[in-house]
Amino acid sequence: QVQLVESGGGLVQAGGSLRLSCTASGLIFSINVMGWYRQAPGKQRELVATITNDGSTNYVDSVKGRFTISRDNAKKMVYLQMSSLKPEDTAVYYCNANLRRYFSTSSLDYWGQGTQVTVSS
Repeated sequence: QVQLVESGGGLVQAGGSLRLSCTASGLIFSINVMGWYRQAPGKQRELVATITNDGSTNYVDSVKGRFTISRDNAKKMVYLQMSSLKPEDTAVYYCNANLRRYFSTSSLDYWGQGTQVTVSS
């Protein structure tokens, strides 16, 4: 069984910062891309940032220069440092990992349960 568990969400004022963390656990052979997605009320889930296992990153335009994604391959963790937060960043943030389990020949996407981030104006 593979689990992704997020932490670090909460309530913050506009202009503030939060750091999200996500830990992958279980019989994991390798992790390819890890990322963060978010879903605001009434909206579709959108990609926020991704990072490959060699550290290449990708961001949605709306967070460039404010958010930083990083990962610790040894700990199977991914982080999202969020700064200069805006009310429009309010959403449930989900961790995602494309990984291969032991005894499996293919890679699949796994999701965390989500963590709420609320930015007040």
